[in-house]
Amino acid sequence: MDALVIHAPGDLRVEDIPTPAVGAGELRVRVRTGGICGSDLHYYQHGGVGTIRIQQPMVLGHEVAGVIEALGAGVTGWSIGERVAVNPSRPCGVCRFCQRGLQNHCLDMRYYGSAMRMPHVQGTFRQEMVIQAGQAHRLADGVSDAEGAMAEPLAVALHAVNRAGALLGRKVLVTGCGPIGAMVVIAARRVGAIRIVATDVMAQPLRKVATLGADETIDVAGQPNALARYGAEKGQFDVLFECSGNQHALRAAFDVVRPRGVVVQVGLSGSEFTLPFNTVVAKEFDLRGAFRFHEEFGVAVTLINQALVNLKPLVSATLPFRDAGRAFALAADRSQSMKVLLSFD
Repeated sequence: MDALVIHAPGDLRVEDIPTPAVGAGELRVRVRTGGICGSDLHYYQHGGVGTIRIQQPMVLGHEVAGVIEALGAGVTGWSIGERVAVNPSRPCGVCRFCQRGLQNHCLDMRYYGSAMRMPHVQGTFRQEMVIQAGQAHRLADGVSDAEGAMAEPLAVALHAVNRAGALLGRKVLVTGCGPIGAMVVIAARRVGAIRIVATDVMAQPLRKVATLGADETIDVAGQPNALARYGAEKGQFDVLFECSGNQHALRAAFDVVRPRGVVVQVGLSGSEFTLPFNTVVAKEFDLRGAFRFHEEFGVAVTLINQALVNLKPLVSATLPFRDAGRAFALAADRSQSMKVLLSFD
């Protein structure tokens, strides 16, 4: 089968790789649609994410949906031809964090399309893949492959919202309106936030999130002082979701979050932040990180299946995987795209 293999920055090739045999408890899935994630872009543009670098050729991708082609021995409850979203996370299940229900912190995690391990964990941008049956989540009739492929980023957003605690009746600020930030807006609205303000440095993503549930959008590049009015009386927001991975966005938001507000850092940065901890102390902020997900993947698929969230407006384009260069260039252009998908049919 063919797969998209990254060798070095800008060196993404379509290569023929073998399909593993289907073992006991496994499924073979024909991949139909995959979403290009920010981490895929970092591997393509820079050869790594933060301090993690590509050290050997690696199949990219971790956001896919497809159809079951074969069942391994002992697999029950599945049929050939069923459509599924694939959970890219494979925690070991036995380490101390897995045993405590913190599978996203597994000590022996295998996450598709990641160079964190050696050898690297090969990704999902391929025509066929073999997965554990527990990684498959059934897609309802009428749900598109594109929506199924977006279950993974929705799960990331749901985990971030879970980390914030109860949002019912809360005023929320979201900084950074890429796909994750946009889905945080969707999720926060779903669980009862009464006001959501979203910021970005570009107009296109702000126009999109305005249709997804944001009550107000602010282009902080064109209106650098527009947030200032929310700084009255020590800040008006109860919860901040920082999704840009930008130190300046986080620092500016500190001025408008109220004392004892919750700050959830979702976006990753290529370098460490320097934070004004005197402000953290004086305003008694509750700082929380949000990393990947676990049970939220199944919740994401359920929300999609039951039409409780609408992710279709996020799709900017779907291109053939053999035209990956053009697809990655479009995905990197935030003035034109929100979510770019690859078709493997």
